[in-house]
Amino acid sequence: MIVEGINVVNELLKSNTKIEKILAEDCNNLDIKKILDVAKEKHVKVEVLAKKDLDKIRPSVQGVLAFVPNFKYVEIDDILNLAKQREQKPFVVILDGILDPHNLGAIIRTCECAGVHGVIIPENRACDITETVFKTSAGAVVHIPICKVTNLNRTIKQLKDEGLWIYALEAGNKKIYKADFTYPTALVIGGEGKGVSRLVKENVDEILSLDMFGKVNSLNASNAAAIGIYEVVRQRAK
Repeated sequence: MIVEGINVVNELLKSNTKIEKILAEDCNNLDIKKILDVAKEKHVKVEVLAKKDLDKIRPSVQGVLAFVPNFKYVEIDDILNLAKQREQKPFVVILDGILDPHNLGAIIRTCECAGVHGVIIPENRACDITETVFKTSAGAVVHIPICKVTNLNRTIKQLKDEGLWIYALEAGNKKIYKADFTYPTALVIGGEGKGVSRLVKENVDEILSLDMFGKVNSLNASNAAAIGIYEVVRQRAK
């Protein structure tokens, strides 16, 4: 996999992600020079190329490319163990059919910033962790556990057995501000257009909604996710 951009490559270097090599533009950009210095300290292979040669590999690249192995997913137990290590009640975000890599990247970035312990995505009918997701998340994908599962409903049952309360975010139901997120929590965010799938809604503990006052009755999935995630953060910060 090839990922690009100064911010993303910086985050890769901060993490324990294996980097096969870095290609950088031969220029006077100080941020790129810092990346090269850190890469050399970490014994990462580095090549400096003229812009025209770099553009042959990735047109209009933002100065630097990193070659990394395909994304490595974790198990659900890894997410729950992270909460235990932090001595916190688990907070998990489940994404039900997010198809747009820009939305997926934005949600993962919010989750990482908010201290979510892990993100769960389905194996089918959903976006995978791609180069676009890496870039849109500003590199957050390397700092948060992400689990891919074959069946969301089995996963919800497993999380319930572990003591988590499962809430789906969907318009027209009980307001999210009336829920109690001080308990172990998983928040389900539905996909673009279709929202949370019927079977998932039947298996969650409760369906919650955001206040809507305009003529448009829905938010972009990543915006709705951010509001829901930070309501959990707000309640737990009391």
